[in-house]
This record gives sequence, C-alpha cells and structure tokens, in this order.
Amino acid sequence: MFSSFRKNRPAAVDPVADEPHDAVSGDELRAADDSIGKQAANMGREAAEVRGVMEDTQKMSTRQAQTLNALAGKVQEITKAQDAISEVSQGSLGAVDRARQAVQEVNEGVSAIVGTLHQVSQAAQTITKIALQTRLVAFNASVEAKRAGEAGRGFGVVADAVKDLAAKVESSSKEIMSTVGELDQRIDALSREIRVEETDVEKQGGFHRALSDVQSGVASINAAAEQSRGICAELNVQMNEVEQEIHETGRALDKALVRSESFLKVSENLIDLVSHCGIETEDSPFIAAAQEAAAQVSKLLEDSLRTQTISLADLFDEQYKTIAKTNPQQHTTRFVELADRLFPQVQERVVGMSPKVVFCIAVDRNGYVATHNKKYCHPQRGDLAWDTANSRYRRIFNDRTGLASARNQRPFLLQTYRRDMGGGNFIVMKEAAAPITVAGKHWGGVRLAFHF
Repeated sequence: MFSSFRKNRPAAVDPVADEPHDAVSGDELRAADDSIGKQAANMGREAAEVRGVMEDTQKMSTRQAQTLNALAGKVQEITKAQDAISEVSQGSLGAVDRARQAVQEVNEGVSAIVGTLHQVSQAAQTITKIALQTRLVAFNASVEAKRAGEAGRGFGVVADAVKDLAAKVESSSKEIMSTVGELDQRIDALSREIRVEETDVEKQGGFHRALSDVQSGVASINAAAEQSRGICAELNVQMNEVEQEIHETGRALDKALVRSESFLKVSENLIDLVSHCGIETEDSPFIAAAQEAAAQVSKLLEDSLRTQTISLADLFDEQYKTIAKTNPQQHTTRFVELADRLFPQVQERVVGMSPKVVFCIAVDRNGYVATHNKKYCHPQRGDLAWDTANSRYRRIFNDRTGLASARNQRPFLLQTYRRDMGGGNFIVMKEAAAPITVAGKHWGGVRLAFHF
C-alpha cells in the first residue's frame, strides 16, 4: 500500500560514500532530520492544543457577550417597568388626593344634611305637640257634645274624627322623629368616618386614615421604584464596562489566534519539509496511505464516469439539500448513493491499517462528507452530544483543517489540529490529505486522521 510513497521519495545521494567521515555526516543529517521532525510534531501538537483552548475561550467570550447583551436588554425592560410603576404611582397619589377632596365635599354635604335633619326633627316635634293639643281640644269638644244631647250629636261625630286624626298625626310624627333619630346616628357615624382633622391625625376618620395608608404605601412603592431605577442605571453602566472589556478580550483573542495560526503553520511546514526530504518518519506510512487511497477513489470515480453510472454534473453537484430535523445539520447531494457504494471499500481498508487511524474519508472540495467510516455513520438519535460524535456522515466540515484538506492540490498535506468529539471531549491528532482528481478536475481529497 505504501509502495507509491517510497517510489516517489527522492533517493539519498552520497558522492563520497566510501569516506567514513562523510558517511557519519550523512547519518547525523538523517538523525537531525528525524529529530527536527519529532520536535516539529511536538510543537504542532502543543500549537494545536493552545489554538484549541484559545478557540474555546473565544467561543466562551462570545457567549458571555451574548449573555451580557441579553441581560442588558432585561435591565432595560426592568427600567421601563419601573418607569411604568412610577407613572402609575404618581397617578395613584393624584387619585388619592382627588378621593380625599371628593370625600371632603361629601363631608360638607353630610353636615348640611345633618342640619336639615335637625330641622325636620324639630318640625316633627312641633307637629307632635300640635297633634296632642288638637286631640285634647277634640276630646273636650266630644265631652261638650255629649252634654248637649241630641243637638250636639253631629258636633260630637266631628270631634271624634278630629281626635282620631290628631292621634294618627301624633303617631306619624313620633315615627318620623324616630326615623330621623336613626338616620341622624348613621349620618353622624359616617361624618365621623370621613371627618378631616388637620392637626390631629389620630382623630381623623377611618376613611381618611385608610387613604393615608394607601398614600403612604404608594409613596413607598414609588420610592422603591426610584431606588431600583438608580440601581439599574448603575448596573447598566457596569455592564457596559464589562461588555467593553469582553470586546477587548475578544479582539486580543483574535490577534492571538492569528499568531497561533502562524505558529501552527510553522510546525506544519517543518513537518512537511522533513517529509519531503525522503526520510522515513512516523508520518510516512499515513501520508502514503492517504495518497494511495486518493488514487483509488479517483480511479473509481473515473470508471463511474466512463460507464456512465453518473454524469459529470451530478458528480460535481454542490446544491447541498438540508435533511430536515437533523442537528448537527446534515445534507444530501446527487452523488451520495455512488459515494455510499464506492467509498467504504477504500476508507474501511485504510482505517484498519493501524490502531492510530481515527478516520479516513473522501470529501468534496467544500468539505462535504457523503459517507463516513462505518463507526461514524449511525443515524441521529436526537442527543446532540452523541450525534456530534457518532453521526458524522452527510455533513459539511468547512473548518480550517477540513477546507485545507479538501482544497489541497499538492501531492499531500500534513496538518495538526484538535478534533471536537462531542460532549466537551477533544483529541489532538494529525491529518494527511491527498487530492482526488476526476476528468482532469479537482473533485476533493482524502482525509486520513491519526493519533500522535
């Protein structure tokens, strides 16, 4: 499987091989190359770790900024609610004043009613006296009529009628006086309840005391709203300062990421240079395997075109259609059935070459994985962490490493990166990539990831 890599490797030339000192120098050179390769690999691993941590920190900073923005929005909503409370409180205080004024007017009206009732009571007493006198007069007239005998009989009837009428008037007057007395008591009680004492609060009526309690409560609510508004204003200022600090941190992280990218590229370039020197390194078998796998996939796709199993347009289809209810998002294209049929025979063989191999996949030039290795081709369950780690087919991996491998057109590309396995788990590994060419066009590449 690795024959193609060894054949393409430049042969070591030693013009003075028979000189012992030069032979030793050649061994030292190879040892130095090997040492540089190992150190470059270690540096790449550390750079990938650092970059991964920085990316995590950047994502966390972004989430914090988003959370802070949401919190700022909530504080603004609270401030608006406090303004509304203050407005309602002010209105309530005005309503209490208006109620007190209205009750004061009622109190004045009640005082007038009390005076009128007193007049009615006095009139009823007068009527009662008159009725009593009338009844006495009628009684005397009745007695005189009886004395007059037959001549006074008609007068006696009138006298009796006047006496009865006077009795009824007296009874009605007493009822009026009784009713007025009860009404006077009730009005007096009402008057006491709505009485206003400017100097002594304790002597104020119950209604005004209740109004005072309401007024005091509303004033307390208004004061609390004002205090809360002040706290929210201070909190808003502090959140703005924190937000500025988060943005500054984000900008610093962006710069650090750019520098870490350069650092990572240096390590990758060193590994690449060592690999191109023709010296066998620990990465050489995986590079060779990626190149051979890419050649096999290219041939399989060429044969499919030749036999018209698929058209060129369908093979290079980039109209990725989303698959509903998938998270992470999955897509389908017009060449997925062909990929499902052809790619596993190559991919699974490479995965089985070494326990270090994590995956081997063919991707198009946009990082789309039609079919993954069998252990990562499970249908989604609805568990995001599990699906992220175990359902990796029909997905687009257009991150830095994925796109670099997919669009690489050099004989091979060796990268170091940290892979998200889902559930907060990450592993640092290397990846060898080789281009897939079909009908003279770059279709994508084979990505072979392996552990250090």
